[in-house]
Amino acid sequence: MVSATFMKIVSPCWKPSTEGENSNSDGEDNGRVDGLLWYKDSGHHVSGEFSMAVVQANNQLEDCSQLESGPLSSLESGPQGTFVGIYDGHGGPEAARFVNDHLFDNIKTIHGAEFTSESCGISADVITRAFLETEEEFLSLVRNQWLNKPQIASAGSCCLVGIICSGLLYIANAGDSRVVLGRMENDVKEVKAVQLSSEHNASMEFVREELRALHPDDPQIVVLKHKVWRVKGIIQVTI
Repeated sequence: MVSATFMKIVSPCWKPSTEGENSNSDGEDNGRVDGLLWYKDSGHHVSGEFSMAVVQANNQLEDCSQLESGPLSSLESGPQGTFVGIYDGHGGPEAARFVNDHLFDNIKTIHGAEFTSESCGISADVITRAFLETEEEFLSLVRNQWLNKPQIASAGSCCLVGIICSGLLYIANAGDSRVVLGRMENDVKEVKAVQLSSEHNASMEFVREELRALHPDDPQIVVLKHKVWRVKGIIQVTI
């Protein structure tokens, strides 16, 4: 029963779409379940191969992940690439699922609107605008559903994105998830872990200082609770 229930929770949050293949039917044909662990062995995408795993930590899985491989623009003449999104939900799955359903589409739409032959690749500006557009769309949803579903206002999600396009790797992060690159060091024949993103987390002193500077009239903006720094004593993530 655990595996069957787990698969029902995971499948709507797992949206791989590799070139020439739509891998998301019910999930069972493309992944394997072992208790609270779901994983998918290597598959092909535009920039190479991938594998992915999900471990359920709560009664309800609040996280989502997706891999899209193919056009990165709404235009047929747009660039080809690979998009990976990891969305660490909290306070419920609604925000992570919303990002999973809208962020990549927003990137394609925004890129398509400003596409030119001189700037055919993806850009940091496109990714930033897609983040902001997705956030505004979710806030609009919260406002519209406030009276009937007020609990949605407490849901949120970290958002970690990697895009490979035209030989470049773009990393975007909002929250305290982390991207780590494994790079082979030929001289020692070992894989070296290289951190590619920085967390936004109240455990970091410079983040606490920034929050205090932004909220000088709130002495409780960061609170040490059970030896862990938290925003308002509730959550560690700060953006």
